[in-house]
Amino acid sequence: MVQTVAVFFGVIVVWLAAALYLAARLGLSLHQAILYVPLKLAYRIDDRPATTVRKAESPVIYVVLHQSRLDPVLMLSLLPPETLHILDQESARSIWLEPWRELARTIEFNAHHVFVSRRLVRHLRGKGRLAVYMPDDVEPDAKAFRLYRAVARIATQADAKIVPIFVGGSRHSWLSLSPPAVAPRRLLPKLSITALTAATLGELRERPGHPPATASNALFDYCATARFAAANLSRSLFAAVRDAADLYGNDRIAIGDEAVTLTYRRLLADARRAGRRLAAITAEGEPVGLLLPGGPALAISLLALNAAGRVAALPDVRGGAAAMAAAFETAGIKTVLSMHRYVEEANLAELAATLEARGMRLIWLEEIERSASLLDRLTARKLWHQPVLQKGANRPAVMLFTAERGAQSAVVLSDRNLLANAMQVAARLSVSPRDRVVEALPVSDALGLTAGLVLPLLSGAETRFVDLSAEPMRGPKFRTADGPSVIVGSDAFLAAYADGAEAEEIAGVRTVLADDAVLRAETARFWSERPGTTVLHAFVRPEAAGAIALNSLTHNRSGSTGRLLPGMEIRLEAVEGLADGGRLWISGPNVMLGRIGGEAPGILQPPLGGWHDIGDAVSTDREGFFTRHGRADSVEATGVQSPETARSQGRRAKAA
Repeated sequence: MVQTVAVFFGVIVVWLAAALYLAARLGLSLHQAILYVPLKLAYRIDDRPATTVRKAESPVIYVVLHQSRLDPVLMLSLLPPETLHILDQESARSIWLEPWRELARTIEFNAHHVFVSRRLVRHLRGKGRLAVYMPDDVEPDAKAFRLYRAVARIATQADAKIVPIFVGGSRHSWLSLSPPAVAPRRLLPKLSITALTAATLGELRERPGHPPATASNALFDYCATARFAAANLSRSLFAAVRDAADLYGNDRIAIGDEAVTLTYRRLLADARRAGRRLAAITAEGEPVGLLLPGGPALAISLLALNAAGRVAALPDVRGGAAAMAAAFETAGIKTVLSMHRYVEEANLAELAATLEARGMRLIWLEEIERSASLLDRLTARKLWHQPVLQKGANRPAVMLFTAERGAQSAVVLSDRNLLANAMQVAARLSVSPRDRVVEALPVSDALGLTAGLVLPLLSGAETRFVDLSAEPMRGPKFRTADGPSVIVGSDAFLAAYADGAEAEEIAGVRTVLADDAVLRAETARFWSERPGTTVLHAFVRPEAAGAIALNSLTHNRSGSTGRLLPGMEIRLEAVEGLADGGRLWISGPNVMLGRIGGEAPGILQPPLGGWHDIGDAVSTDREGFFTRHGRADSVEATGVQSPETARSQGRRAKAA
């Protein structure tokens, strides 16, 4: 009995000591700290931004992206006690939340009255604080977006600052608001709080480096930026796919084509086995060309090189043998990984001979597979979680090739660049384990790489590759009776698929994502006229690791290339003949490490001060939508072009 009492009082003392420490460190009241201690310990919460959030000058509106029933509990524990919390009906009435509701003032959300109440404006004008819980929808429908308009209106009338808050990890807790099929549950996931600097809507609408925006769009974009800021970009591509396997299930189907499907475990095990062999015959950091068809073999090889600390060079074989050999020479590539079967079936024997004649060594994937011993296979199965070589996120990971005025150059992208653009697209396009993604772009295309391969892998979606050399091109078959839900495709595939697919086969397609520069109006029209299908045009550049701007379900305007993705900044240089736009420069975590080629072959030339000149003339409207007008030099020479003319110019550039 004495021991039990002693243990009880010991726990109380430790609890109180922890509460006093947190109260001093985070500026909490003792009551808040006492109730926060068990949450802090159970969920190992990274709460470093909490102090800055509490110090935000009032009037202020904390906009919390509501993913879980834990979010109100955390905010009641961490935000200043004078904050007025607008809770959903369940949170306002749940008995288990009663201890935390005593920490601050709360009112129940009423969809018809609360956001038009003058009381909230008066509260804020009196130097008050307000916490609102917005549905965490990447693509909110018109009804949900009205909440952003209402909050923006209140913030404008009260001249209140906005602080968006995102609780990373809560979506996968047992108290998540998302269905388990979308967000798999974890018992006690580690949580991290991300919050951005307080800013008024006036400041957000005129942010330096961002297009102008309406008040509601500025609020929505700032919340999307908070969601993006919570993403973990400080890991290698291999590590990111491994973490996705842990989250969504090691034995979940990840990728496949008509011949084979691979689970996450099998994909990573095969990649590690091949990576170990490649590490033995190439130098650390060496670029290795991948002459492979789009499919599981290419995905395995890409991850194998990443696991081995090598750079995957992804050429576009459509350019011809001479152009590809010149591109490889410019990038300093001495080793090329290929498959005998692919070289024969795709009639690439001339290309292979040209590469060997120029001193490049060809390694055959079939031989790597045959050379693997039983021990190698068992080791890969056991250590599939571990890369062959630990690799930093800022080191080169991939090379993509472009031709500007006939000169070949290599765009060098890091792991951080790839993960950043995938997460930026994820802030505009919702992809989940319930989705079935058709990858109908070559991985050598920046959009095909990040949106078609990396994003689905990180989101738990099943991805199927299309044989782009088949005549006629046709859509892949999934393991379930359901057809695809998302297509990332070229104009040629989308047109062929539209002509050849049965109606029930494409009945479930909700999103078609394509590069605006190559998508023809008639192809876009067919898909957009299908009930339930949205066509998303993207502004794509390899130097940005994929998309720069993107339309979405919420913001989708015909004739535009979408709105700027979160985490990026732009500047426009004056272009003669274009009064309301300019030459586009971009900066952000997805912008390339640099380019190899041009006047200094073999030498990486980083963007000047982190800014890259896209070379396109663009304009933006008051809602932030981009319109392309073609190459800036052409606009200065011939005048402003229509968007369709700009697309035609883009198609010719892609074919060059």
